[in-house]
Amino acid sequence: MSASVYSLSILLLHILLLSAPLPLIQCGDLVDQICKKTPFYDLCVLSLQPTSGADVKTLASKMANLVLSNATDTLNFIQGLVKQASGTSLERPLADCAELYIPVVKYNLPQAMDALIRGRYGFANYVFSDASKQADACEKNFSGEDKSPLTDRNNLISNLSDVAVAIIKILQKGF
Repeated sequence: MSASVYSLSILLLHILLLSAPLPLIQCGDLVDQICKKTPFYDLCVLSLQPTSGADVKTLASKMANLVLSNATDTLNFIQGLVKQASGTSLERPLADCAELYIPVVKYNLPQAMDALIRGRYGFANYVFSDASKQADACEKNFSGEDKSPLTDRNNLISNLSDVAVAIIKILQKGF
């Protein structure tokens, strides 16, 4: 399966998940309790279900892995678009986005995940917050006639990162 078809299928899966009705969740469920404290409840629940026998740290790690997976997929997608956009007005903003995503995917998020495991929640929180900002900065690279081909992906990464930050803050407070 080609990278672009794979990327499209991942994106469509996320869109399908976001548009699907949520199953009823018991109020006592940890995922439900945690997700109610995040800025994107539906995205949080869809991302973390099914998770049984998990604690808050496990949920934070699962969300962190999801952020990294989506950011990696988005970087690969951007790099493919850069090759296709050679010589067009989209080439520069796409290249700028790749420059934003490369350190996030290759260094920052893996270090944040390690920090999360080691209980260094402040650092992990900072890095996931920064990942959200980098996705937003990528989106702002596009203006005027050049409509961003990355809007859905950037929004998803930003939203997933914001959920990860909220869960890490819950860990910091000792839920």
